[in-house]
Amino acid sequence: MKSIVKFFAIFVLIAFVTNLWVALTGIPFASENFWNHHGVLFLIFITLFPRLSLILSSVPFGGVMWWLGLIFTPRLLVAILATINYWNENPILVVLSWLVCLGGEASEKIIIKQQVIKVKPDVPTFVVESRRIQEEFDEDEV
Repeated sequence: MKSIVKFFAIFVLIAFVTNLWVALTGIPFASENFWNHHGVLFLIFITLFPRLSLILSSVPFGGVMWWLGLIFTPRLLVAILATINYWNENPILVVLSWLVCLGGEASEKIIIKQQVIKVKPDVPTFVVESRRIQEEFDEDEV
């Protein structure tokens, strides 16, 4: 039940921000339908492989900000492009893209952090082991 409430809260937040953006800037969002241009296969690939899908697909290229988004936060770039192009026709799909964006970036960082902790050597053990080896070396010299 909590996930439904969170989904609804994110939906309302995105709706508020997009309507505020249109009202303040006067820039209307496109009224494109996602399903007229793409299919389920594209949706799966853009979710699982955002960088590869953005480069190899028919998604329009942008300027410096587009390339920075592609390099550093591809899921955020996908969510922003989805919001701008498909908000009026497919708001549920846009909210799902934001959920994937927020959840995907957070889960990647958690997994990488866990892997780094597993690989990182235990410093006190290393120091104790090196002292033991040095003591053995010193005993051999005498």
